[in-house]
Amino acid sequence: MRIVFMGTPEFAVPSLEALLRSEDQVVGVVTQPDRPKGRGQELAAPPVKQLAERSGVPVLQPTKMKDPAFLSALQAWQPDVIAVAAFGRILPPAILSLPPKGCINVHGSLLPKYRGAAPIQWAIINGERETGITTMLMDEGMDTGAMLLQEAIPIEPDDTGGSLGAKLAQVGAKLLIETMRQLKAGQLRPIVQDHGQATLAPILKKEHGLIDWTLAAAALANRVRGLSPWPGAYTFARLNQQIERWNIWEAQASETAGSSGQPGTISKVEKDRLLVATGEGALAITALQPAGGRRMTVAQYLAGHAISPGLVLGPPPAEG
Repeated sequence: MRIVFMGTPEFAVPSLEALLRSEDQVVGVVTQPDRPKGRGQELAAPPVKQLAERSGVPVLQPTKMKDPAFLSALQAWQPDVIAVAAFGRILPPAILSLPPKGCINVHGSLLPKYRGAAPIQWAIINGERETGITTMLMDEGMDTGAMLLQEAIPIEPDDTGGSLGAKLAQVGAKLLIETMRQLKAGQLRPIVQDHGQATLAPILKKEHGLIDWTLAAAALANRVRGLSPWPGAYTFARLNQQIERWNIWEAQASETAGSSGQPGTISKVEKDRLLVATGEGALAITALQPAGGRRMTVAQYLAGHAISPGLVLGPPPAEG
């Protein structure tokens, strides 16, 4: 088959790699435009574009999905099927109806649960024990199309958004190839989703990372894991009359003492962790990153900073 692949971040790379190794022909790749990155804000190509260029596959980077010039170029590739993985754009009807065999999406959840842009992160944040990959026929809705194949994997207690995403990317690549095999063999049996069972996984924003210490410690530990590496969970501390932002990278709900005091209060300082009172139980912080500094263990941070019980963590003070 002639395949056009649409994808952007690292999650999509294994799927494109698998298609490039397959017996089918990847005739073109569509990805998002280059974006400024890092402190220097220099333009950086998406990971999918980098792989496509190394592999000699032509690339399109439209700013608008309905741009006539883009649609004409896409049509000229004459795809039998369009494969999509974490592309990050809504496909208009003109694209959905273009390939004879449809548009197939690799989605990072067990649909109909967690429709949307951040299914992997929200599954961890919400304390799920398993998740998986669903391949589906795309329609005009947000992950509402008929399901094709699914594969579930457990969410391990130490999984983060980053580590779980890397695992699911490999599962997605394998399932995409199997979906293509069954598509050619006429073996696929699309299953209409039960829309009544659907849940949403909206796009993550930086403000999702601000820790609400009134939540239970177990929920906060899940949030820290789910928001790593981006946008990261964070809080603020007043140190020597200065407000310092801390990114919290590793934390666990504590079964021991340390939950006394108002939520956000550091109730106990140990050599390798800070126990913080929450709405229910205590959160044991074991790795953090001060603003402008590097990620470090709490033991490393305490070697250079005097932290005492009673320090209250929370949102930044209101301006004015």
